[in-house]
Amino acid sequence: MRVLLVGAGGVGTAVTRIVARRDFLTHMVVADYDLARAEAAVAALDDQESRFSALRLDASDEAAVRRLLVEEGCDVLLNATDPRFVMPLFNAALAAGAHYVDMAMSLSVPHPAAPYEQCGVKLGDEQFALAEAWGSADRLALVGMGVEPGLSDVFARYAADELFDEIEEIGVRDGANLTVEGYDFAPSFSIWTTIEECLNPPVVYEKGRGWFTTAPFSEPEVFDFPEGIGPVECVNVEHEEVLLMPRWLDARRVTFKYGLGDDFIAKLKTLHDLGLDSTAKVTVPGADGPVQVSPRDVVAACLPDPATLGDRMKGKTCAGTWVKGTKDGVAREVYLYHVVDNEWTMREYGSQAVVWQTALNPVIALELIADGTWKESGVLGPEALPPRPFLDLLGAYGAPWGLREGH
Repeated sequence: MRVLLVGAGGVGTAVTRIVARRDFLTHMVVADYDLARAEAAVAALDDQESRFSALRLDASDEAAVRRLLVEEGCDVLLNATDPRFVMPLFNAALAAGAHYVDMAMSLSVPHPAAPYEQCGVKLGDEQFALAEAWGSADRLALVGMGVEPGLSDVFARYAADELFDEIEEIGVRDGANLTVEGYDFAPSFSIWTTIEECLNPPVVYEKGRGWFTTAPFSEPEVFDFPEGIGPVECVNVEHEEVLLMPRWLDARRVTFKYGLGDDFIAKLKTLHDLGLDSTAKVTVPGADGPVQVSPRDVVAACLPDPATLGDRMKGKTCAGTWVKGTKDGVAREVYLYHVVDNEWTMREYGSQAVVWQTALNPVIALELIADGTWKESGVLGPEALPPRPFLDLLGAYGAPWGLREGH
């Protein structure tokens, strides 16, 4: 399999380190707007590794992406950029006749009149609008194939297939006890994506009602995470799983809640109150005259790059899916989860835990596509595909998953 990886940030770099240990890859072109970053990702691999090359690429230039896919003979485009670039990359892959995999879907737009009650443009709507074209082309666009969304969706499909007869609720629950030495505020993932998820109206799904929205940080609950992480307060956050799971799984309710903590939430609210979460450009003085910048990009520039925080991070991160329903007429609750220790990922891969855990899952998906295990076409979420081969490979990659009975 020949892969075009677009984006050589923390997650993209972790992808190269994971896939370098697998035999299914023939060649990977690592492309980034910053050529030095792409070259650094390749240079960090084994000196004998010749399956990787680095190129400069503007992810917003759909025509250039399509040309590169064709020139390099790539079978699949793996999108490791932020969600702003989903659609040009998605469209370029379709035009080039390549498969496509991403970890975050096309952006939402809040409802103009009732943002905390009704959905406007939902996450992934632009991609699903092209589902027929992907199906006709006999190509797979696998959307939301990170850890959350991604592995969490695989867990949900596995639970529906093997653990439950009827499902009352699927609730993705994400929590960690990670700390970053020397910083009062240092998100372990892209601040651009973090703001997008946490300050947009969260979406909830209920059977009979469909998708609807609530206020940010609504419905707080304390969830007890496994393997020593312990109780963490989680709140509603906009996330792709809620938009994906009801398309293929029968559940009365679907939610996503993230363990953020009071301090983190307060800082995000302050950014919002000051208008610093905005993507609309403002004019500011520059050395050569006025320049236009996005406040959100300024915030991102002022914060440390999450990819560089690994040496200062301690603790574990947990991604998982809590499912409540019945099996053989008996009530049941399970939590399927994946815990990663930052010390282990830094020692084994030189990548911090959050970006490594995100990067692991699209690599597994690529392997399943390469060997023909996942051979469907169209625009699909992970829960549309057989879960057992994926979960089996988690163990083969040295990152086994767990199952806990009860809440």
